Amino acid sequence: MSHDKDSNQRRDFLRHSVTLAAGAALMSVPAIRSAAWAAGSDAPEKKEVRIGFIPLTDCSSVVMAAVQKFDEKYGIKIIPTKEASWASVRDKLVNGELDAAHVLYGLVYGVHLGLGGPKKDMNVLMTLNNNGQGITLANQLKDKGAIDGASLARLIAKKEREYTFAQTFPTGTHAMWLYYWMATYGIDPFKDIKNIVVPPPQMVANMRVGNMDGYCVGEPWNQRAIIDKIGFTVATTQDIWTDHPEKVLGTTAEWTAKNPNTARAMTAAILDASRWIDASLANKQKTAETVAQKSYVNTDTEVIVGRMLGRYENGLGKTWDDKNHMKFFNEGAVNFPYLSDGMWFMTQHKRWGLLKSDPDYLAVAKAVNRIDIYKQAATAAGVALPKSDMRSNKLIDGVVWDGKDPKKYAASFKIMA
Repeated sequence: MSHDKDSNQRRDFLRHSVTLAAGAALMSVPAIRSAAWAAGSDAPEKKEVRIGFIPLTDCSSVVMAAVQKFDEKYGIKIIPTKEASWASVRDKLVNGELDAAHVLYGLVYGVHLGLGGPKKDMNVLMTLNNNGQGITLANQLKDKGAIDGASLARLIAKKEREYTFAQTFPTGTHAMWLYYWMATYGIDPFKDIKNIVVPPPQMVANMRVGNMDGYCVGEPWNQRAIIDKIGFTVATTQDIWTDHPEKVLGTTAEWTAKNPNTARAMTAAILDASRWIDASLANKQKTAETVAQKSYVNTDTEVIVGRMLGRYENGLGKTWDDKNHMKFFNEGAVNFPYLSDGMWFMTQHKRWGLLKSDPDYLAVAKAVNRIDIYKQAATAAGVALPKSDMRSNKLIDGVVWDGKDPKKYAASFKIMA
């Protein structure tokens, strides 16, 4: 009798929480009845999932989902697959060599819209992290007096020579952070500088031999430039947009359609890993030690762990504790695939001429960001859901982005293509 009573109470609790959090539409989803889908109609269609990643601190939740075996709980095995460049990640997603990937938010939208490469319908299943990227300037610029945005703008305006800056992919996050930051200080990233693409792990080596004056990349490659005494951090991306979206768990729409249960299981496993990483300093230390290994980021643990914990130095003598350091979970606030986040990248693609005309911003975001699958995975993993599919943020220039009028927003900038 008590078993029936417990079952009824559990069912009532789930029904209540799902109605609150995800809307009644989800009640038909069988996954909600059980946290571990081992058999029956809920079973993952693919048991082994190849997830591509680039050697960056923010691949940690994908790696730890496998290393800590959070994947087993959901009946899958995650195989993290190290890739050399974002172009390689894109190509292997599109051709099906990878099931999913740790990937730049804007890259997924770029492929979906066919910007500068193959066009294929894409999905974002969850956001993997907020914050934790940076802009590095070469030490030679410091010697010329460029130590912040305003002084860099003055130096570039002198036109003594051509200045070269690198980002990691034309439609990606780092390109958009670099362009937004530069334009805030009056620098046109297409007219005033030379703009090149370099894969993240190659940034430091390229700066060392003088191939660029600055770059925007994820950690640990900004900290590495300081340790190697070749560059300094002129800005963090959390300065540009606090708690900005960054990497996502991306896949093709075709893959999600064929493997909806696997998509849900994979998302839930990475949610568990994200929560585990953010839960304690000891877990972050273990994560840093793990991802520092040769098979992942291939650098020293010390290079990763400082900024992961929010302990920053800029290479100019300033040190600080940054409460807006890289976050993997933040009580689930990190991971929800907000429609407004996806729309923001499209507004910047339009701003810089990558998109020639305004797309139907909201319709595209709804097609790409699989909020339905995320909600199922979050319910299974016991992760809270936000009240809205949109969020509002104030960026470095004081402008608020809330997703309400993307067309107007995209056309509102003083510096644009």
